[in-house]
Amino acid sequence: MQSKSKEQFVHSVFESIAPKYDLMNDILSFRRHKAWRSFTMKKMNVRPGSTAIDLCCGTCDWTISLAEASGTGAMVGLDFSQNMLDVGREKIQRLGLDKQIRLVRGNAMELPFEDNTFDYATIGFALRNVPDLVKVIEEMQRVVKPGGLVVSLELSKPTWQPFKSIYYFYFQKILPLLGKLIVKRYEQYKWLPESLVHFPDHKQLAEIFRTTGLTDVEVYPLTGGIAALHMGKKPQAAIGAGGE
Repeated sequence: MQSKSKEQFVHSVFESIAPKYDLMNDILSFRRHKAWRSFTMKKMNVRPGSTAIDLCCGTCDWTISLAEASGTGAMVGLDFSQNMLDVGREKIQRLGLDKQIRLVRGNAMELPFEDNTFDYATIGFALRNVPDLVKVIEEMQRVVKPGGLVVSLELSKPTWQPFKSIYYFYFQKILPLLGKLIVKRYEQYKWLPESLVHFPDHKQLAEIFRTTGLTDVEVYPLTGGIAALHMGKKPQAAIGAGGE
């Protein structure tokens, strides 16, 4: 799929599934995505007052977790789907976080922010959907401050048999049927498993983090490898190279 057509298709997918996205996330992850995010937040150890940008923020669950952990730091949630942002905005307003969290409709490959702006840049369950994942990681690194963290929480490829076979059967055969049943979207949920086929495994993604210049890269496969957390640090030597 060409990058532009992929971008347009992914956009149409998320615009159409936004109202039931949170429910389908439970199904997609065997109800583990909240535990994975909790583990990630512990590893990130967000400091009070820290700032962050959450790319492809969807319905803003991770953006909200970051805001609550920071307490006072300004947060940005960025997504290209207005329907997803609308669902997220309702949550943010309900929690009284609308003064702390700013939502931006934008492109993860061209972030509308200066170099060295944030303490953290995160992307959750979306890196496999972007047309150019290296460009996105580079952009995340660009907008974090020297010493800042680039963090990806993403579905991955399980390596342990027989769990691997069971998971792929569920992902490729059962999940699209559940998508059709629950949100009346078969093709969209048929595409999601296919998006993982060409995505790097957790070791390959860690190497991509390193080749973009990130240091102290940490990798944590989760739940038998069906998800993985990757964290990398922007080198301190990068200070003065950007907008500061």
